[in-house]
Amino acid sequence: MRKAEIATWLEQREPGVVLDVRTPAEYAAGHIPGAVNLPLFSNEERVVVGTLYKQVSPQAAFQKGLKYAGAKLAWYVSEAERLSPNRQVTIHCWRGGQRSGSLAWLLSFAGFEVAVLQGGYKAYRRHILAEFESRSMPYLILGGPTGSGKTALLHQMERMGEQILDLEKLAHHKGSSFGALGELPQPSVEQFENNLYAALHRLEPGRRVWVENESRSIGRVFLPEGLWHRLQRSPLIEVHMPFEARVNHLVEGYGQFSGEELEAAFVRIERKLGGQFVKAALESLQQGDYAAAAAIALKYYDKTYAYTTSKGLFDPRLKLEISGVDTENDARILIDYAESNRL
Repeated sequence: MRKAEIATWLEQREPGVVLDVRTPAEYAAGHIPGAVNLPLFSNEERVVVGTLYKQVSPQAAFQKGLKYAGAKLAWYVSEAERLSPNRQVTIHCWRGGQRSGSLAWLLSFAGFEVAVLQGGYKAYRRHILAEFESRSMPYLILGGPTGSGKTALLHQMERMGEQILDLEKLAHHKGSSFGALGELPQPSVEQFENNLYAALHRLEPGRRVWVENESRSIGRVFLPEGLWHRLQRSPLIEVHMPFEARVNHLVEGYGQFSGEELEAAFVRIERKLGGQFVKAALESLQQGDYAAAAAIALKYYDKTYAYTTSKGLFDPRLKLEISGVDTENDARILIDYAESNRL
């Protein structure tokens, strides 16, 4: 059994399975991406042990914990064997204390090659939040009004060898009243940060990274403050395309959803859009005229986008006209534009 320092471990990411021995509730609130939960205590057992520690004594808590864990020793080993057939594991708990130490001792005795993360999950969280502040990447922001097909452009550029950071994919949300449609439930803010760090960590330093222009909040999650400030200081390329092309993009992207789902999304923005426009949009949806409904939505989101960009959060601002019809060609235009402007 040996100890692994967080920064070194993240850089080398040794073979084997990462075992998070915290409770299922702790794991669900936030965990290292790829880690598997092998809880030393259940949620209920953890509450009992914690209460004894605070209200009676550390010794009483230890005795109760020993009673709980002792009955499951064989299960811990068999589960670890199932999760890691090569018998190589990295173990952590909240602070790298008794829980991880106890299971590390057991698995080492059972013949596993074991590493324990120093400082546990708490140290991991401290490290990645500091990285958001210090990690310098040449970000290039892709902006443009709603319906400009920015996500499709990002992924096309990725296929052409560019680096991207897909914030909407990580957030499971497209950032508008319609943004949750077709998405998995959003992660917790903490888990979003963990997944975001993992995505950033896979990128090659020194090469530009395309990021879609987003507000700091994406649905119910938020960009870490350090990363948000760096994005605000990054150059922005705004793409502009014909209104009709943007309508078509929205119909293509959202036409697969039921009228009821789309109606609910319009109702959520009724106060800002205006009752008469929502009524017209709902009537269009009921008639199956998704293009008319999309045009109404764009008028609202265009005003919102104009207000947001008028704040000048991203600078300098470069504007580029694209067709909105041929995504591959538009992506090539963007890449060439970035190259010619040395971005």
